[in-house]
Amino acid sequence: MEEAHQHPITAELDLHTFRPSEIGELLPEYFHECQLRGMRSVRVIHGKGTGTLREGVHTLLRRLPSVESFHYPASVGSWGATQVILHAPSATADPTND
Repeated sequence: MEEAHQHPITAELDLHTFRPSEIGELLPEYFHECQLRGMRSVRVIHGKGTGTLREGVHTLLRRLPSVESFHYPASVGSWGATQVILHAPSATADPTND
């Protein structure tokens, strides 16, 4: 991740401050750091917009071994945010190997 985008690792990641080209590297690293901190449920805010970013995020989530499941219920922002359940840290590889 670029130094300009260093954010505290919390259970919520707002993608509005990142370029779409950064998401493919950002999400695996973010999930890995969350797992190391014992966070298994995280919220990724991608916004509603045209849905292009949401679909890109969901495509990536389907491929990442660190992701157990994901959904976007109304309680976490519906179409504007996705709730992600991560595997326990021992069940996933280093994010650089995804």
